[in-house]
Amino acid sequence: MIGLILQRKSVTEVVRGTVMTGVGFFVLSTGTSLITGNSIDGISAACNSIMPQAVKSTTVNISAEYGTEIGIVMILAFAINILVARFTKWKSIFLTGHMLYWFPLVFIAAGVDAGLSGIKLIALAAVFTALYMVVFPNLMRPFVKEVTGDDSFTIGHPTTCLSAISGLIGNKRHSTEELSFPKSLGFLREIAITGSFAIGVTYIVMYIILVANGQDPAVVWGYAEGKTGAFTYIFTHVIYFGVGITIMLQGVRMLIAEIVPAFQGIAEKIVPDAIPALDVPVIFPYAPNALLIGLIVAMITSILTILITGSMGISSTVVIPLISTCFFEIGCAAIVGNATGGVRGAVVGAAVCGVILFAS
Repeated sequence: MIGLILQRKSVTEVVRGTVMTGVGFFVLSTGTSLITGNSIDGISAACNSIMPQAVKSTTVNISAEYGTEIGIVMILAFAINILVARFTKWKSIFLTGHMLYWFPLVFIAAGVDAGLSGIKLIALAAVFTALYMVVFPNLMRPFVKEVTGDDSFTIGHPTTCLSAISGLIGNKRHSTEELSFPKSLGFLREIAITGSFAIGVTYIVMYIILVANGQDPAVVWGYAEGKTGAFTYIFTHVIYFGVGITIMLQGVRMLIAEIVPAFQGIAEKIVPDAIPALDVPVIFPYAPNALLIGLIVAMITSILTILITGSMGISSTVVIPLISTCFFEIGCAAIVGNATGGVRGAVVGAAVCGVILFAS
């Protein structure tokens, strides 16, 4: 809205652009929720059941106890971000909404754990949140430019370290998007279909592992309570993944179509040459094959890493594979790896990231 007002757009254009940006954001969020909730929750439940030695972590409601401090940190960090963008060559402005809240919460929690309170707690969290909001999107900027071919936005998301590692692997040759499919398999070019197939195979493998471990999938997944069968449960979750991908990508298109032109007003009037740092799904449409490859490879390498480190007794902590992390963080890393290193960059980058993420 501010960007459109600064460009002196008509009332109609301001209202339309503002509302449609909000609609695009919530369409994107809805698709993401379908993927992480209705689609892959069963895979996480199976992993938890397969690893009974895993201990549930205790929860402290930081947001309830320190909500005021988190809000103050959000405002301070965002103000620092704008000042840095205004007076330095680091021009990104962090606009990934949930991360604007998440990182203050994380740093407040870290400060509380270190025994800080009051001004010291707020100062520490504000400094570290601002550093994250300034440094990481600017580190991602050249990689995003490699992927998209332009410099109109960057990524503001925890994928930065993994994406940077992936982006520095290999030399570009053949892109994942150039992979040829027989005409009879042309439907596999649709990420919603290919992704659904991959999730379906994962569910089937998990079903077999559960049975082999003497566990009842109907109990683990809870579909017996709804008086349905395994096929219905798996099919529904598989389709939800395709639905989530479709909705999410539509939200991405809507968000970019509205927010990037509107942001020109801020770039022209308040912060010259500023660019928005957006959520990671905005990069997905540029290389959907790489996204899928990243998910599959990361799932394999992360599970192998967990099994190997567990069998070696390296850690007493049992880590459950995070499907959403493999999809969002490492999926983005694979897209960056593809942009700089082709198929090899996508595969090797995702594999390395899967090992690093879960070994650390």
